[in-house]
Amino acid sequence: MTEVELDSDAVRLALDGGVATVTLDAPAVRNALTVEVTAGVREALDSLPDAARCVVVRGSDEAGAFCAGGDVNAMLELQADAMSLPEAVDHVVRDTADCVRRVYECDLPTVAAIDGPAVGAGGALAIACDLQLLREDAAVSFGFRRVGLAVDSGVSYLLPRLVGRNVAMELVYTGEELGPERALELGVVNRVAGEDEFESELAALTERIAGGPTTALTASKRLLRRPDDSIEAAIEHEASAQAVMFGTDDHAEGVESFTSRREPEFEGK
Repeated sequence: MTEVELDSDAVRLALDGGVATVTLDAPAVRNALTVEVTAGVREALDSLPDAARCVVVRGSDEAGAFCAGGDVNAMLELQADAMSLPEAVDHVVRDTADCVRRVYECDLPTVAAIDGPAVGAGGALAIACDLQLLREDAAVSFGFRRVGLAVDSGVSYLLPRLVGRNVAMELVYTGEELGPERALELGVVNRVAGEDEFESELAALTERIAGGPTTALTASKRLLRRPDDSIEAAIEHEASAQAVMFGTDDHAEGVESFTSRREPEFEGK
């Protein structure tokens, strides 16, 4: 594993094979999305090595959480600096939401390794990733109601598209904490793993993704993220993407390996 040097002290970036891991490392705030953490996430995404073919977002072991949510204390500090409450809220909420958006818009396949509580904006960060692996002792919640707030950080966009409008409404209204069985049942996460199997399950999943035809997978990601297309428009977009894929080295390798009855060895290009 190779560590990638960042200016941030709150986020770490490492590359292992084709898997780039973005680790939130702010134990004092349980990885809440402070200005330092959000800046670190953006820096990490901007610093992904060319060899990266899959991105994992996770929390550090020391923090005891995937992400504890938004930074409410920052609002109070900005008010203390003579910023009005609406200005302070707008500043913090937009900064947090921009971090979540950047993860959502990452070109590469992304996996949230939810190794601790993912709360509020932390839940948004988790579902902004393409796939979610939940450790069985962790949980996800969108409990903005607990602090008397409406949803933010893109939850109003992401959550209904993941679980449907009615379920999203229930989760927001009740602030229900989703343990492994419930999160899996509702489709908030893809997989659940025990504490002893979590790292091996994560490695198996990400290595399979990173070993795939990266150009084709990123094209598929863009196609799957166009839910408002008509079937006619979707087919047109697919045809345009496929015309590009036919010229890739990975397609040639896929055809060769298929006809040779062997496993493909994709290079991600």
